[in-house]
Amino acid sequence: MVDATDTSEMKAKSAPYPSAAAGWFLVIMLTIAYVFSFVDRYILGLLIEPIKAEFGLSDRSIGWLLSAFTLVYGFVGIFMGWLIDRGKRVWIVSIGIALWSAATVATGTAKNFVSLFAARMGVGVGEATLSPATFSMIGDSFPTEKRGKPIAFYSSALPLGAGIASLLSGAIIAWTAASGSQTLPFFGELSPWRFTLIVVGLPGIVLAAMFLFMKEPARRPTTSTDVIGGSGFFDALKYIWDNKTLYIGFVLIICTMTAIAYSQGFLAPTFERTWGWSPQKYAFINGVALLIIGPANMLIMGTLSDWWTKKGVKDASLRILYVGFFIMVPTASLPLFMPTGELAFAILCINTIGIGIVSAIGVTSLLVITPAQIRGQIVALYYLAISWFGSLGPIAVGELSSGVFGEENLRYAVATVPFIFAIVPLLMMPMTRRLYLRQMDRLGESTE
Repeated sequence: MVDATDTSEMKAKSAPYPSAAAGWFLVIMLTIAYVFSFVDRYILGLLIEPIKAEFGLSDRSIGWLLSAFTLVYGFVGIFMGWLIDRGKRVWIVSIGIALWSAATVATGTAKNFVSLFAARMGVGVGEATLSPATFSMIGDSFPTEKRGKPIAFYSSALPLGAGIASLLSGAIIAWTAASGSQTLPFFGELSPWRFTLIVVGLPGIVLAAMFLFMKEPARRPTTSTDVIGGSGFFDALKYIWDNKTLYIGFVLIICTMTAIAYSQGFLAPTFERTWGWSPQKYAFINGVALLIIGPANMLIMGTLSDWWTKKGVKDASLRILYVGFFIMVPTASLPLFMPTGELAFAILCINTIGIGIVSAIGVTSLLVITPAQIRGQIVALYYLAISWFGSLGPIAVGELSSGVFGEENLRYAVATVPFIFAIVPLLMMPMTRRLYLRQMDRLGESTE
């Protein structure tokens, strides 16, 4: 006798995927949400100086303020992954967008450090819903050989959001010097940094309402029931533990990317101290470069991953990930030894391509070795690992600058970080690929 649950799972597995139009509409909406989230996340770091001046904060207080998002984002993401594997995902995303948008507005209305800190925690809680839900739904909307492009499209929101925030910051720096307070209905008179946060946060409330009426794809369980027994949190942890060497080697590649990317928060002062670039100049050039290079690069890599997979190279996404790694690491260090800022930034544009490849292909590669019923939780754990590990990048730069090279030689500290974090994943690469291919066979992922 066939179990009813088994029958329903077989039907879900054999049922056709949603239409391309439905799948891509969902991806586009999720990408718009990701752009909103990254602007809300990134903008605070560009407004630190006026916030410090208004509240009389120390750098130590600012450090805690900036850490509020990352710590809460990682912790809450674990619970969100569990919830996403069980609940209605578009509604979860809707609630998350509303929460982080409201928290961004609350940051702009904060009266003291405690309310600032609480508001940033709210941003982290809200944004922890988005990526686990997104990748879970993409996995249910597209077959293996067609996931690379939508995931890359979604990931392109990261440089797009960073570019928008960077350009906005450059305008804010100039605007702050030329004008005073602004007035908004219901909020009254606002200083420029408060006005910016409120204006950035409010549109997200409208976007959140739209997700309440969207349809999500049906869940598609894995056929390999011998690989994973259930969909609980401990099932996800057990699966990772049983494949710990694979996951360590794989995730450390992406962790190297986040450590490099986060450490590049020091690039604006590095360019100022080394080549005399003003913050406005760096913000504008960086914003334009991100908008031109980032989204196009990620879409090309996603398309290449799908094309290569269709050609029968089943570990195509992992191979592309390795290529991105080898582009990313040396080009993160080499620019810091250039004689001019222009030449340094030109090489950093190549580095942006490498970082974009790893960012775009990382989750595509992860989904291939992750059973469907624990994808939300695995993606949440993935983001916890890469965000917490990535935070070590700027910490390492600060320690090397103050304790080893001297703060006048900040560029040497920034140049050292990529190689510190790249050593272990580089040595593990042959073994990681061997284990990766073995796990693909166990899960039954194929291009057919």
